[in-house]
Amino acid sequence: MSPRRKALLALGALGVVYGDIGTSPLYALKESLAGHAGHGVMAPIPENVIGILSLLIWSLLVLISIKYISVVMRADNEGEGGMMSLLALTVPGAGKPANRRATLLVVMGLLGTAFLFGEGIITPAISVLSAVEGLKVNIHGLDDKLIVAITAVILAGLFAIQSRGTGKVGALFGPITLLWFVSIAACGVRGILMNPEVLKAFNPWYGLCFLLSHGWESAITLGSVCLVITGGEALYADMGHFGKGPIRMAWWAVVLPALLLNYLGQGAYVLHEHSDQALISPLHQLAPEWFRMPLVVLGTMAAVIASQALISGAFSLTMQAVQMGYLPRIAIRHTSESEHGQIYIPLVNRAIMIGSIALVLVFQTSSNLAAAYGIAVCLTMSITTVLLSQLAHYRWGWPWWKVIAICGVFITIELCFVVSNLLKVVNGGYVPLIIGACLLVTMLTWKRGRAVLAGKFADICLPLKDLISSLNRGGATRVRGTAVFLSASCGTAPPALLHNLKHNQVLHETTVILTIQSIRSPRVGDDERIEVEEVGSGLWRVVARYGFMEQPDVPEILRTCSKRGLNCPIEKVSFFLGRETIVPTSTNIPLWQAKYFALLSRGSQSAMEFFKLPPNRVIELGAQVEV
Repeated sequence: MSPRRKALLALGALGVVYGDIGTSPLYALKESLAGHAGHGVMAPIPENVIGILSLLIWSLLVLISIKYISVVMRADNEGEGGMMSLLALTVPGAGKPANRRATLLVVMGLLGTAFLFGEGIITPAISVLSAVEGLKVNIHGLDDKLIVAITAVILAGLFAIQSRGTGKVGALFGPITLLWFVSIAACGVRGILMNPEVLKAFNPWYGLCFLLSHGWESAITLGSVCLVITGGEALYADMGHFGKGPIRMAWWAVVLPALLLNYLGQGAYVLHEHSDQALISPLHQLAPEWFRMPLVVLGTMAAVIASQALISGAFSLTMQAVQMGYLPRIAIRHTSESEHGQIYIPLVNRAIMIGSIALVLVFQTSSNLAAAYGIAVCLTMSITTVLLSQLAHYRWGWPWWKVIAICGVFITIELCFVVSNLLKVVNGGYVPLIIGACLLVTMLTWKRGRAVLAGKFADICLPLKDLISSLNRGGATRVRGTAVFLSASCGTAPPALLHNLKHNQVLHETTVILTIQSIRSPRVGDDERIEVEEVGSGLWRVVARYGFMEQPDVPEILRTCSKRGLNCPIEKVSFFLGRETIVPTSTNIPLWQAKYFALLSRGSQSAMEFFKLPPNRVIELGAQVEV
């Protein structure tokens, strides 16, 4: 990769990858300092300010610089990152756990994915609200209700444009975010010059002394300190979009220096003013008066970009979960003909929009929202560390002493953050926990229900060799044309084909049994995509493989088959699909889970729409199945 190409990718990474962590200065230090100000515990004195700054700095250095940038990004699944990729690497055949250890790791991975969805709902709310609250510095006495209204309008506008795609808007992300980082770095330098004493915060001893001197009360402060690392998962999740090199270059050259300078500058300003008034919005007050309003506008744009990155990430996670069989089929629209990663999922977009605006209306201020934020991030990071430790030992061959020495440091810090955030559960921390629990139950229910359904079909399906023997003996009228039957197994005749034979007693001269397989890799090469085989008596078996970052396209599959001896013009093919009506019972799984699975099945997108089949060529055969 040329230096110019790498620099351009690093610029793009600034907007997409670092938007979330880059807007943390809007609220992280403010919440850490203001948490106990009213009780006199967190007075803005050097011991407190420098101690908290030290905790912020070393959280960034240890958990982001060392853990994610240096270690976690080594775990690439053919260049892709993220919780689903890590799960696929850690547990071979993650869709079918073979033992208790594998099952536990799969559940943990799914829980981490669920918490990332929760983060995707909270991030737009707290980021945009914090940025808009900067107006209080410029317009004194501004009503909080007006700030809430402005935030809700901005969020509504952000979600309204999602269906148009982010390609054109994304071109502006990098430069705008670069301007944001340069601006906060410059403001930070201005603050440090007010009180250079804050540079002592680079010594971790001050952070340790703060924790020891405040005892149990420091645990609550840690719940706000962890806000500095929000967005850390994005470094890994978006690795496939930009590559390790550009993401690392952007971190070391721009993001880390800007964040460190700004946090130090905010701390220096608080010490310089030495009043609780400085805690209203230290980031905006740190700027010169002439630049405060432009900084509010720039901060709002940066917050929107950060929100966009989380929304796009939620779309990507949803598609991966669908492809790996953990969520029902839902409508997925591609917003770019050239970029496969640019997708839009209406259902997810509506859910995040409603959730984000509801959080703003309920919590009213970023300080209140901060109580709900953080626990999902810390739990996700802890799960990543556990999966990483398993991957390092069983796949990379690290000895246990090395795993414990490295991952032990990470998990210790993260669990401290988790415990501190659990103290905020009653004040709003329950929000991401409820979201995560609901999504986890949904994913496990769907996976278990589909497994029961597959077992039911396996009992009634006929092996292909037996079907061919039967056809060779006669008994079925052959009609002209080509029929395609979708089948979960490439070795058996699907129920729809058997129902057609039983009730219509006919079979097309050319009958294709198409199996679409989702594999553990993010993508599949063109030479491995399609497997075509004539099995006899006019029957063809086609296996199409897709990675969890790809969406199946049946018309494209058939076009490829035409190049391999199986002529299937899409306008002349009849597609036979099975449509099951789920009858909930308590025979195989708990009754409540069976009912929930039936509800999910009814809401699932039809195979015709999901696989892009022409509606006028589809024939559906229904059946009732007890689950």
